[in-house]
Amino acid sequence: MAETRWEQARASERAAGQGGYGAHFARLLDEGADIEGEARLADVLAPRGAWILDAGSGMGRVGGALVARGHRVVGVDFDPEILDQSRRTYPDLPLVDCRLDELTPDRLSAAGFPTSYDVVVCVGNVMILLAPDTERTVLANLTVLLGQAGRLLVGFALSGAPSGFSRRYPLDEFVADYEAVGLELVHRFASYDLEPFVAGGAYVVHVLRRAR
Repeated sequence: MAETRWEQARASERAAGQGGYGAHFARLLDEGADIEGEARLADVLAPRGAWILDAGSGMGRVGGALVARGHRVVGVDFDPEILDQSRRTYPDLPLVDCRLDELTPDRLSAAGFPTSYDVVVCVGNVMILLAPDTERTVLANLTVLLGQAGRLLVGFALSGAPSGFSRRYPLDEFVADYEAVGLELVHRFASYDLEPFVAGGAYVVHVLRRAR
């Protein structure tokens, strides 16, 4: 199994003695910073009490915020340190230990969770930190988990920021990838507070659904 860019970035952080992602968001949480922008948009997209899958849930900030809003959320991640941090910080957020390129309905069912979701969230630059050449596999896996009226919320930096190990993922390539797995565009924004996207923007947010 190919190493993800996330694993490469984490190994570099450890070698440099840096806390990285987990420490960064723990500090923001302690400081009372607003770290729920993605969750607010996902909440708008979801019916009340929705089933939501947080794909690449990390330390749990998005999934935990959605649980607090009354949704039934399942987080998926595979980094053991980050999963431990999530369990400590958001104990009400259930987790599945799994890579996204290996995430299947059977894996979720075996863990005791649904295989169909009202909203699937994949934010926080998850898409640009996957293992090389697994983007379509991951998008296909997430598409299978969408309910009939389900929405996929995806956001990432087009420039490949913030990690030096992140890939640059041009918009036209992402469009080709999601169309290839049977998704279509509902909305495109420049941020989670719905700023309009313009060509050359540094960040992009997509709301996608199964093609009709």
